[in-house]
Amino acid sequence: MRQFTAVVNPTAGGSSAAATLLQVARVLREAGADLRTEYSRSLAHAQDIARDSGEQGRVVLAVGGDGIAGGIGGALSGTDAVFGLVPAGRGNDFARALGLPDEPEALAKILLDAEPRRVDTIEMRSAVHDGTVVLGSVYAGVDALANRHANQSKLLRGAASYYAGGLRAVTTWRAADFRVTVDGQEHAHRGYTVVAANSAYYGSGRMIAPGAQVDDGMLEVVMIREAPRHLFFTLMNELSTGAHVARPEVTVLRGREIRIEADRAVPYGADGEVEADLPVTARVLPGALKVLY
Repeated sequence: MRQFTAVVNPTAGGSSAAATLLQVARVLREAGADLRTEYSRSLAHAQDIARDSGEQGRVVLAVGGDGIAGGIGGALSGTDAVFGLVPAGRGNDFARALGLPDEPEALAKILLDAEPRRVDTIEMRSAVHDGTVVLGSVYAGVDALANRHANQSKLLRGAASYYAGGLRAVTTWRAADFRVTVDGQEHAHRGYTVVAANSAYYGSGRMIAPGAQVDDGMLEVVMIREAPRHLFFTLMNELSTGAHVARPEVTVLRGREIRIEADRAVPYGADGEVEADLPVTARVLPGALKVLY
């Protein structure tokens, strides 16, 4: 029987993480599993707990949203530790990419019975992130600004906060000149955003990179060019299905290492949490993390 350590972000999803874990924990314990619960004081604290528990052979569960999932998954990347998710945040985009169920009993069954499968992770390098590892995507431009607004929202949650953040960001954004280098080949790009995606989803269910797969050893690079604002709002709506990639304003590339630079201070982010300014390099780490899904 598996032994679990659940690392909880107590502020995730409007403080719903503990309540979500209780439902899953009941099923795990009824099945005879050992479960310890640890509440994190910070992301660094959560990562320390995760590393210690993984070294003890315990399955490490990230309880919260994409921030703690990426932080803990990144800390365990490259080790033999087994990672699991109890999605309880605003976005839960990496859990969505894995196809994890919302229903607690179904999720608990996966955690108890599924065989670990290897997925890719992303290593970031920049002036402030020297080897930081994340799970879902690295994005630069208007979407990083939108995510900042969403994280600052006090009234809205989930997809609503990301949509409102996107509207606010687009109304103030002016196109940037990017230089995007994919596996050594440079691409000039003037526009709104550049995304290096391991997961298809970001921003609470928006399918930014519909062709991205978490286990193919590649990153999907999505670039949205400069366009009238009304067209960009249309593109935002099409992110719900991934239909935006068929538009001429959108370029999709694939590669293993992507460097993103810009002609001015442009923010970038990753997994809904990491914030800094370009340049940044994102490199895929194939099969670096063992996950239950």
